[in-house]
Amino acid sequence: MPGALDGYRVLEFSQIIAAPFCGMLLADMGAEVIKVEPPDGEPWRLFAQFIPLESRMFISLNRGKKSLPLDITSTEGQKIVHELIRDIDVVIVNYRPDVPYRCGIDYETLSGINPRLVYCENTAFGRQGPDSYRPGYDIIIQAMSGLMASENKVLNGVPQVISATAVGDFATGIMMAYGITAALLARGKTGKGQKVEAALLATALAVQTSSFTSIDAVDAAWLPGFLEDLHAARERGASFEEIAELRTGAMPVQAVGNIYYRTYKTHDSYLAVGCLSLGLRRKMAAALQIDDPRVHNPALDVTDPAVRERLARLVEEVEALFETRTTAEWLKLLDAAGVPSGPVRFVQELFDDPQVQANGFVTELEHPLAGRLRMVGPTLKMSETPVEVKSASPPLGQDTEEILSGLGYGAEQIEELRSKGITR
Repeated sequence: MPGALDGYRVLEFSQIIAAPFCGMLLADMGAEVIKVEPPDGEPWRLFAQFIPLESRMFISLNRGKKSLPLDITSTEGQKIVHELIRDIDVVIVNYRPDVPYRCGIDYETLSGINPRLVYCENTAFGRQGPDSYRPGYDIIIQAMSGLMASENKVLNGVPQVISATAVGDFATGIMMAYGITAALLARGKTGKGQKVEAALLATALAVQTSSFTSIDAVDAAWLPGFLEDLHAARERGASFEEIAELRTGAMPVQAVGNIYYRTYKTHDSYLAVGCLSLGLRRKMAAALQIDDPRVHNPALDVTDPAVRERLARLVEEVEALFETRTTAEWLKLLDAAGVPSGPVRFVQELFDDPQVQANGFVTELEHPLAGRLRMVGPTLKMSETPVEVKSASPPLGQDTEEILSGLGYGAEQIEELRSKGITR
């Protein structure tokens, strides 16, 4: 059974994470995705190679695609792109704002050839504004969007990157796929293509939701003063810890006594609990047989110093309690009580996890050069148009002859392009 995007053709000009991830999601839905990269390979191919031109990062982001190495700065390379574009539905571009114009792959040029084209461009900061010309990677966006400072990870006085994943990049890849599929749906109604613009900064702000929401009735009393003090602190060269403390001290009284949404050390390991409703908090309090005045009186005044002191002691009591049993013992007890909980694990433990296996969250592939590999499977299930993994990531230039011969290029012409370094 074909996928939802079966029959759609995608031309992907991408590198690193956001756009490659987007292209991979579209490929899983059945689209034919042709990845255009420099004849020597995009940077992620070359990062920590374990065999020539193959890296873990590249393989993890480019499955299901075809490879077309092409020098798009050359006249010959641009000619091939313009020939291809006549039969392409979607273009994905992930370069600095000036690069598409220099390479003849900007929206105006390509939509002039194919008006039905859906053209998705990702930039770091958006097309307008004083930073629009700047390149940017996830670490820069984390810093400039507030994500990094809000994380409060500090080493030697310096704020640290959120390193478990490139949150801005991956979330933007999902947003790009969302925008592309919406634009294809609109094209089905109107017959017109369009330009879709994504930006790492926009996504990084979006995933912060409540932190990037200012409500006058709540924030007018503290926010202007905090921003004024923040500027003054930076002017005098205050440490990051001092600056972070400014925000903590300026914000409305924060909740104390958090025992319901956090991680705990157990007798042998660690676990997490997540109780965001009063009903769940009551279940956890009952399961632990603790006396928390808040579960009986949700309107309890937590600004009262005596209450705050009692809740601080409660935290210590619960932390000590969790250390008296193993993680497995606690999970059994909490599951029986209906309390959301789970063990703290490393991702490498999950390849053979029964839950991951049962739902097809991991897939096994055979790479032409690297051999057997396992990686995350499709992230969605669709009953009538299955989301399926088609193949591993392509070796560089694997599909050059197929794609160019489909445009009418003969073997001698293709070999000449190779000899000139236009393709591989």
